[in-house]
Amino acid sequence: MTMETNKLSNRTAGAAAKSKWNNSKKEALVGWLFLAPEFVGIVLLYVFPVVFSLYLSFSDWNLVGGISSIKFVGLENFAKLFDDEKVLMALKNNLIYTVLTVPVGMLLALILAVLIHSRVYGKSYFKVAFFIPYISSLVALGAVWSALYHPSKGPINQFLISLGITDPPKWLADSNYSLLSIIIIAIWAGIGYQIVIYLAGLTNIPEEMYEAASIDGASPWHKFTKITLPLLGPTTSFLFITLLMSSFKVFDLVAFMTGGGPNDSSTVIVFRIYEEGFRNFKMGYASAISWLLFAIVGLATLATWQLQKRKVHY
Repeated sequence: MTMETNKLSNRTAGAAAKSKWNNSKKEALVGWLFLAPEFVGIVLLYVFPVVFSLYLSFSDWNLVGGISSIKFVGLENFAKLFDDEKVLMALKNNLIYTVLTVPVGMLLALILAVLIHSRVYGKSYFKVAFFIPYISSLVALGAVWSALYHPSKGPINQFLISLGITDPPKWLADSNYSLLSIIIIAIWAGIGYQIVIYLAGLTNIPEEMYEAASIDGASPWHKFTKITLPLLGPTTSFLFITLLMSSFKVFDLVAFMTGGGPNDSSTVIVFRIYEEGFRNFKMGYASAISWLLFAIVGLATLATWQLQKRKVHY
């Protein structure tokens, strides 16, 4: 009787374990089925284009000729990059754009954020006022700034003429000022986002630290340099890395405002990729320029992270 009871118990336990195992597998299968569309989308929209563009960077392909016209050329596209004056000009312009927009924009945003946070009445209004250009339509911004930059009737040149400048810059139409004109627009349009991020960082700084510093007789400058700046370090690092990456991907302003001209004076690397790929239909060469941009952005980001890690370590 006892033996039969044991056998029955073992069978019952085995059946329960088998049933549980089957239920677990079914639940896992259902979970994977729910995730499958996401994985398929990632592969089709991200992984495949990256791998295909890497393959194209070693190929010569005229987009009009179809897939059958792809011809492997090895490193020829990459060797051509360093002899292409337009690519070198685009890299130079991109470097100037990055050097001017990122630090200048962050400095202005930090100053305005500190002022809004501590000394300005109606903070909510100024937050919205500075943020509106960031979320506004590029077409609207371009129309406004095109009118402001008008060589003869624009308010900017009218003001310069009133100051006694008889021959003011032609801005977007002048090869010496076209890139500077775009940089000014980029700083103005993006400063609202940076102010909001800095304001979020400032609200996380305890007021007790400023009160203790005031008791010790610290001046506003010492509070700013000894408390505000160090505690805003993570926020500054985040902004610097994101702005650095986005500065190398600028395209819309250049395409809408100047089209890379005049005389390629305002062309940037992404606009050069667009020209080669969708105007000249040289997809292989455009892919090579894209991977050059990827390498530059990756190295710049890696260097920034390493510097930040050293600062935290020390």
